[in-house]
Amino acid sequence: MSLLSLRGVRKAYGANVVLDDFDLDVDEGSCVVLIGASGSGKSTLLRCVNLLETVDDGVISLNGVDITDPRADADKIRSGIGVVFQSYNLFPHLSVLDNVTLAPIRVHRVRRDVARARALEVLDRVGLADKASAKPDELSGGQQQRAAIARALVNSPALMLLDEITSALDPELVGEVLDLLRDLRSDGITMLICTHEMAFAREVADQVCFLHHGRPLEIGPPDQLFGNPREPRTREFLSRIRQREG
Repeated sequence: MSLLSLRGVRKAYGANVVLDDFDLDVDEGSCVVLIGASGSGKSTLLRCVNLLETVDDGVISLNGVDITDPRADADKIRSGIGVVFQSYNLFPHLSVLDNVTLAPIRVHRVRRDVARARALEVLDRVGLADKASAKPDELSGGQQQRAAIARALVNSPALMLLDEITSALDPELVGEVLDLLRDLRSDGITMLICTHEMAFAREVADQVCFLHHGRPLEIGPPDQLFGNPREPRTREFLSRIRQREG
């Protein structure tokens, strides 16, 4: 059963069409990875799913509910979606624990003691239990990104959206974040991920979607898409990535 379904989604900025008649299904408990060149529409797709952008046409359904309906409660919908961007967006004056509990307490009106107990569970889950009282600038980049993931997980979202979350990290810190995503994948958390990390995509994805000019040009299991892509443009993209990686 599809937890997330997109049908005929279109998004344009003036004459620039970023998403064009986009169809995609993300099954509950699965991991779908979006790949493609910069400007192919990956980040815009995630922003549309989280209702940070309004689609021009088409329907996005979450748990069978049309979330693109103008009457939909955007705040309620967003509360069931965890989002992590490449920028950590942690408040520097707050401790890690306070960063993670801020939305549950202020937005969702969770009691402070309940929110703190849940946050400590999640921080332990991401390997930061000993950093709960630290400020963000006392953490490495990888730890800051794990704190951002903890913040997204604290409300037990039905869906996680992750947008190039390793791109701002030094190479030696990428591994610790990818290890965490592997763990989340094994826990059955539904994830839609944009990444340039092809080896990671091949390892964790149930389906890989290659975007080209705002369309899902090719969708398939990672062994097929990386090992025997059907579309010439997919082969060209992957060949260029391999050459760049040496």
